[in-house]
Formats: sequence, structure tokens, C-alpha cells
Amino acid sequence: MLRLDRHPLGPRVYVLGTRVHEWHLGAALLLALLAGAVTDRLDLSLATGIATFAGFWLVAKDWRDLSPSRRDTTEWRLGLHGRTAPLRTARRADALPRLAALGALLAGVVNLGSAVTPNIGWRSHLLLQVAPLQALRVSHAMAVPASLLLLATAPYLWRRRLAALRLALVLLAALALLDLLKGLDVEAAAGSVGVAAILWLGRDSFCVRHDPVTLRSTLRLIPLVAIGGLMLCGLAVWIAAPEDASFTSIVHETVAALLWRHGPLDFHDELGGVDEAVGAFGLLALAGCFGLLLRPLAAPRALPDVNVRRAVRRLVNRHGTDTLAYFKLRRDQHYLFSADGRAFVGYRVEAGVLLVSGDPVGAAESLPALFRALGAFAEARGLKLAAVGAGEKLLPLWRQLGLRSLYLGDEGVVDTAVFSLEGRGIRKVRQSVSRLEKAGYEAKLVEVGRLGEPALAELEAISGRWRQGADERGFAMSLDAVRSDDHADSLVLLARDGDGRARGYLHFAPSYGRPAVSLSLMRRDRDTPNGLTEFMVVRAVEQLRERGVAEVSLNFAVFARLIHEPRGRFERLFGRALLLADRFFQIERLYRFNAKFFPRWEPRYLVYEHRLGFPRAGLAALWAEGQLPKPGSRRR
Repeated sequence: MLRLDRHPLGPRVYVLGTRVHEWHLGAALLLALLAGAVTDRLDLSLATGIATFAGFWLVAKDWRDLSPSRRDTTEWRLGLHGRTAPLRTARRADALPRLAALGALLAGVVNLGSAVTPNIGWRSHLLLQVAPLQALRVSHAMAVPASLLLLATAPYLWRRRLAALRLALVLLAALALLDLLKGLDVEAAAGSVGVAAILWLGRDSFCVRHDPVTLRSTLRLIPLVAIGGLMLCGLAVWIAAPEDASFTSIVHETVAALLWRHGPLDFHDELGGVDEAVGAFGLLALAGCFGLLLRPLAAPRALPDVNVRRAVRRLVNRHGTDTLAYFKLRRDQHYLFSADGRAFVGYRVEAGVLLVSGDPVGAAESLPALFRALGAFAEARGLKLAAVGAGEKLLPLWRQLGLRSLYLGDEGVVDTAVFSLEGRGIRKVRQSVSRLEKAGYEAKLVEVGRLGEPALAELEAISGRWRQGADERGFAMSLDAVRSDDHADSLVLLARDGDGRARGYLHFAPSYGRPAVSLSLMRRDRDTPNGLTEFMVVRAVEQLRERGVAEVSLNFAVFARLIHEPRGRFERLFGRALLLADRFFQIERLYRFNAKFFPRWEPRYLVYEHRLGFPRAGLAALWAEGQLPKPGSRRR
């Protein structure tokens, strides 16, 4: 009739062969309360309110089990139920860090109020029979900085910092003891013990390790620590001050206490140690500021060394079939490898987001373990995960990691075997090519490693004139340099005018295990005739076809489908908004340019964490790609 089964994620209860879910218990509790209210057998009380809240909470946290299509029989959590991503570490107490942070905040406020207010009379008299008055004063004084420090740990508990968990447990234990010593404050002590129990239950979910502070972040943090400490000291003095104390006298008393001098206010009896407590906390805050400034700084995040880059190159050569795989050879990317070394991702950290460049590269059987390691790597550092330029093929793995996908745009891929200048649809491109030929322009495709110093200097000069002092942009879909020895096997189509002067070029990255190349850079002099870029693309396709290259990936067209083939009202409205942004980001213009060559469209995606994670991931992608200036960044 009643059966209880053990399960790694929680007990399973069956009644008459049917599993009992938490929402069953919640609904039964609410029905019982409703029946009691209807029959006038239920009084409005604190217990009734707690029972009502518990009923609604059991239903709300188990809402997925209300629908068989959403039901997940393997998942159980203390907080709201949700499906665990298969490639993420499952923790039953994932909801507890935020609850613990709120509990620590409440415990800090309660203990601070208790420390700076007089004790209940009969409790003080009872304590004075076993301890001197000075001991009560010391306990009150020590409780003030401990409460303030507990308040300071709450934001870090919310962020799952392991160091904050350890500090909060020590502070809560100390406060529970001080609550009893300073005034037999059993209620506050019980609250501190309860919050400590919540922290202990959820200890496995505090997985973010301490990250060393850099000099720049330290210089920004010190004023915040100083101002925050001053405000907390003022709060303690304000709570302890008489009701008729003015704001000015409270400020003067706070400053005097921090300087260890007598102020305009007098605190007596058990509050006699408030001045000393505030002064002690001021010294503690000052020591913390000096500790942040003088502590050994973390080693700089050095870019990968030669050996790592060689390992990346070998994997790209062996498994780089994706048209974006070669772009992971940029020198501004970091790498994370699978445990067996047969797969890797390239990434950068922007705006607290670990932003991955395209899809991972490596052996298919090593990718699930790599995704799992990537999730753990980001989680341990308190970083959110995102990837820009992800392809459709690996979207299932990204989703198993718990990430959502957003259509980002289309990659135009030209089939060299069927490409032709014949036909009415490509008439304008054919006219541009004819016009440039008559003007004496010609173009030649060559490997970068075969270019001499004069030709490389010409490429740099063209690029410099095109950018006009602006930085190179790109992260996931372009290379950072043409001259680099790492890119000697890439290809350049150099266009010269009738006088033999270099006037424009296209840079292509190869794909391995697949006869394809991907356009990386497209540069020309600004005073060249219209149609030079179309001329270079046509000549590149023709000469690549002669080399046996079957596919040419052109520019990435952001949100192209939303502009020209919207699905539904929302996409139509969004497409119109994108047209307004075209003047800044060349959204529609890139699509129209690619469409001239009748390519095959391959969608790419931005993947990100959580429903509200898109703005942060989008900002990180814009910064990494150079589409949005980064505050405080210097021109390279």
C-alpha cells in the first residue's frame, strides 16, 4: 500500500502504486486549510499563515509535474524544480545559495539591532549573577563588527563563493555564542543557527573559487569598501543613539568613534562598548583596504604558449571541417582542452561571460566530456557561458549544457562548381567585372607564406588606409593578422590596377578535411572604382575552383532572415528595427552583397545561459567582435 524507494536525487513515495509528488501534498494541505476556513474551525494565526505558504510553495516548486509532458521523474531539488542539463553537474541544493544569502542578510540585521539595543531587563540581571558587566559590554561590542561582516558576505553567498560560505559559517557560530553571552538572546541565536544549517545543507552548491584581485579592480574596490564601511558604522551609531539625537551629532559620533575619540553622544550600560566596536570595525575596514592594495596580485592571464598553439593547430588540421575552425588560431584567444586532449574550445572572458568562439573542434566522441568540463570551468569561476557563431550541428550539445540558442544570422556559402556569371540575376556583378577588366585590373590568388616582404607591406598599407586608424575587429569569424606565421597556409587574392599598384585584397582561411575556404578580411582603397570588391570575389571563386576548392564562405549576414524572410509579427517588427541599425552595423548591406553571388545560407547562433542572460551575452559578443567600444579600453 505504501512504498518508499531510495533515489540519489531524493526519496520516492508510492501510495497504491502511484507516486506521490510534492504538489499532491501542497494541494492536500491547501484543501485542508480551505475546509477548516469554511467550517470555522481555522483561526487566523502565524501557524495558519506558515501552513498556507507551505502549501502554495509545494505546488509552485513542483509545477512541472502538473503536466505529464513536462514531468521529469529523475529531478528533485529543495528549490523550484527544473530539468537538469545532462552535461551539467546536478546539485539538489542549487536553490539554497540565494536563500542562504537572504538568510545571512536577515541574520546580520537582527544581530546588529540586538547588539546596539539594550537587553531585556530580567535577562541582564540573570547574566550579571554569573558574569561581570564588562563581559556584557565586550560581547555587545564584538557582535557589532561580526554582524556587519555577515552583512558584507551576503552578496558573495548569492554568487556561490566558497570563501564567503566558510566565513559566514564562522560568523554565524560566533554570533550565536555572543547572542547568549551578551543578553541571553535565544531568539537571535536560534536564527543564526538556522541560517548556518541552511548554509551547511547547501554547501555543495558553493562552487565558485576565489579569484585573485587585479590591481585595476583593487583600485576600484577600495573606495567602495571604505564608503560601505563608513555607512555601516553610521548605521550602528544611529540605531544605538537616543531618539532625540540629531543627524549631525550621529555623524560626529561616528567620525569620533572611528578616530577612537570621545564624541557628543554617551552610551551606557551594555551599550557602553558601541564606540569601541565602531572603532574596531573601522580599523578592520582599513586593514581590509590595505590588504586589497598590498596583497600579491594574480599572475597576468598570459596568452597560450607555443606548445599549446601547436596542439591547437594539430587539432584544427585534423578536425577543422567547420568553416570557422581556422579562426581559433587567432592569438587573442585562450583554450580549454578535453581531458584526453582530443578536443578544445577557443574563448575570451568579457563582461563576466566566458564567450566561446564558434563550436568546439575535435573528435566527436570527446565533445560531450569537453562540454561538461567547459560548464564546470565556467561555474568554478563564477562566469556565465555563451558562444557566438555556433552551428546547427552541435546545438543539441549546447542545449544539454543548459544553454539557450538565438538565431544570429546566416553564413553565405558559394558553390564554386555551379557559380557562373551567366544569367539575368547576376547581371550587375557581370557588368562590374567587365568594367574593372577594361580599366586594366587583374587579381591573383596566392598563399600568404609565398608572399614576399614588399607584397605583405602592400597588404598592410591597404588595410591601414581602409581602417583609417580604427582597430581591427573580429573574434569568431575573422583572423587577427595576415602576416602571422601561424597563417602561412591561408590565401590572399591581391588585386592590382592597370599601373600594377595593389589596390585591394581578400584574405581566406582554409578548412581541413573539407574543400572549403572562409573569407576573413576584405580590404580596398577607398578611391577605387565601384565594383572592385565584386570583381575580387568573382576572381577568387574562379581561381579557388581551379585549386579544387568546392565551397567559399563569404561574409556573415547578421539577422538576414529576420529582414527578408520574417516569420510572424514579432520578427517583422524586429526586422524593421534592424533596418534602422543598418547605418551603424551594416546589417542589410552585407546581406545584399552576399546575395549577389547566390550562395547557400547556413544559419549561425548565439547560445547563452538563462532567459535573462541574453543581454549580458550580447554585450560580451559585441565587445569581443569590436562592434561596440569597450569602456576604458585603449586603442591597440
